[in-house]
Amino acid sequence: MTIALLFPGQGTQHIGMGKDLFTRFPDLTELAEEILGYSLRRLCLEDPDGVLGHTRFTQPAVYTVNALAHRQHVLDGAARADVLLGHSLGEYNALEAAGVFDFPTGLRLVAERARLMDATPGGMVAVSGIDTDRLEETLRLIGSPSLHVAALNTPHQVVLAGPKEAIFQAVPRLRDAGASAVTPLKVSGPFHTPYMGQAAEEFATTLMAVPHWHEPAAPVIANHTARPHAVPRIVTDLTRQIDHPVLWAPSIERILDEEPDTTFIEIGGNTTLFSLVRQIRRRLTARP
Repeated sequence: MTIALLFPGQGTQHIGMGKDLFTRFPDLTELAEEILGYSLRRLCLEDPDGVLGHTRFTQPAVYTVNALAHRQHVLDGAARADVLLGHSLGEYNALEAAGVFDFPTGLRLVAERARLMDATPGGMVAVSGIDTDRLEETLRLIGSPSLHVAALNTPHQVVLAGPKEAIFQAVPRLRDAGASAVTPLKVSGPFHTPYMGQAAEEFATTLMAVPHWHEPAAPVIANHTARPHAVPRIVTDLTRQIDHPVLWAPSIERILDEEPDTTFIEIGGNTTLFSLVRQIRRRLTARP
């Protein structure tokens, strides 16, 4: 039986996240707070300044809580993963869990990634019930060149990103085109689109400064290519992940094509990614 571990990304943050984990892993929590320079526990449990939803705070918080949750998962005696993947930010947790880099290296990368991505304002919206071709045709018809596909989540859920005003104007037209749901995401930028080009370029310098990348203990599927990460390409793929779409559905399809009975486990108690997997699996099963 193949076991795939899933790590969620930005958008899963909420007040109270990590409550039990911080006390179970005090040393790692303290290390994270030393690296970040602020109280992660206070941010996640109280968010007194209302910044948990701001990218530069969200991404380090989600990365840390995911990492702690994975350690708890291992301590609970879970079987070893055969393949790992994470959605957007969660890809860094998948790489850390596979031993490609250690926790502090990953947190420093994520903190810098968050700082750079936070510099470009915008928004993202999940569009359900419409396939990619119909969606792109609708965008052409309504004259919305400022919106870009940011993620292929399932065969019938695509994430768009761009300026908030463009998203606002497109929502009713997308519904008229047959979208069953148009849901704004809890993010503050047009991630995984050309708007992130400068952030990606600057982040490449940070990635190239990492002295050593270890071979993963198990395959980690890259968001950018929907193929397993290879160390010689890791800087390129993590750079392009910032300003190119997340190929989530193709990544899951790749795993299921190789092993239809794969068991998927979402780390951290969320069910968002598992729900996407269920939709993808249902579509594959229905194929002639």
